Amino acid sequence: MENKQKISWLPIVMMILLFGMIGFVTNIAAPAGTIWMSKYEGSNAIGMLGNLMNFLAYLVMGIPAGMLLQKIGYKSTALTAIIVGFCGVGIQFISGKFGGDAGLTIYLVGAFVAGFSMCMLNTVVNPMLNTMGGGGKKGNALLQIGGSFNSLLGTIAPVFVGALIGQVTKDTVFSDINLVLYISMAIFAVVGIVLALVNIPEPELENESGVVKSPWKFRHFVLGAVGIFIYVGVEVGIPGTMKFFLENLKAGALSPSAAGTVAATYWFLMLVGRLAGAGIAAKVSSRNLLACVASIAILLVGAAMLSPQSVLVSMPVFADFKFAMQVVPINALLLVLVGLCTSVMWGGIFNLAVEGLGASVKKASGIFMMMVVGGGILPLLQNGIVDWTNNNYMLSYIVPLIGLAYLLFYALVGSKQKN
Repeated sequence: MENKQKISWLPIVMMILLFGMIGFVTNIAAPAGTIWMSKYEGSNAIGMLGNLMNFLAYLVMGIPAGMLLQKIGYKSTALTAIIVGFCGVGIQFISGKFGGDAGLTIYLVGAFVAGFSMCMLNTVVNPMLNTMGGGGKKGNALLQIGGSFNSLLGTIAPVFVGALIGQVTKDTVFSDINLVLYISMAIFAVVGIVLALVNIPEPELENESGVVKSPWKFRHFVLGAVGIFIYVGVEVGIPGTMKFFLENLKAGALSPSAAGTVAATYWFLMLVGRLAGAGIAAKVSSRNLLACVASIAILLVGAAMLSPQSVLVSMPVFADFKFAMQVVPINALLLVLVGLCTSVMWGGIFNLAVEGLGASVKKASGIFMMMVVGGGILPLLQNGIVDWTNNNYMLSYIVPLIGLAYLLFYALVGSKQKN
């Protein structure tokens, strides 16, 4: 049953702003990897190392973040995360002062520290938005709204990075994207000050005074945690690998800037999907919505893998805060359209997995954040396949295809409560 208690919109707005920060900082890693990729003989796996470190932090910090949330509450956890995030981006900025292995090592440390921040922020915003919406369809709708702002800033990040990098040459260095790092640190500072000044209530979760069961005792939660691992890997791997694919075409390769606009369009469609999904999720069950979008995504990825790369299409891309036309292989267009499907998956999986957990939601949220490490592992695996098969990018999409098949299974079977 959904909670009918009215809650002020101010804390909801603050949580949505934090959701946006997660998208902006996280989406710097993959496009920035183009710089390090060019320094190490074009290795796709090297290009994804920053992304891996960003998400590896979730594996380390997931459980501690949930414990921290229980100990000091939502607001204090968010403020701590903001300070850590500022430091993480600052370390990445310092990496631009060095070259070679030293610069790469410092950058990876910075990405890892920034990942700690993203994990803690996710631990706060997801259960808080779901609880403020009263759970159920309304909780899922509020998660979709937060996800929309996440997609908006996530769309802007690769556009900025791609524009600052331009054409990669031997003279391209990481400090070329310092402007993006300055913006990230400024966002952290401003939101941190505002958050410290406003009153953020600590929402009481149902059965708080009762016996708290381990989330691992709930079958639908365990399968949902696996679903989050797979979902984040699919969401990140599709556009990240597609960007490298467009930059390494045997004929008609795109510049990092142009490829970045195509990848940004994927994130823009996630924004569109989440805005539409906020209204749809309030009327359609999370189970049916997840099953529908997973089925469509499977068809799109499968079609992209089987389509000839010689077939070119002109597609609208989001560049310089406006739309322009870009000629790409049809494979890229099909993969970009998957963004409409992945846009509503996070809220649906989270909503289904925590249903009926009561006071176990806080612990469950920490476990969920630990499983976000999939966003680093699966794209690395996917790009490892690219290197292993001598740049057969489309074959590597077998990884997200299998992942989408699992999400369809979870929607139809795995999400049903057995406890």
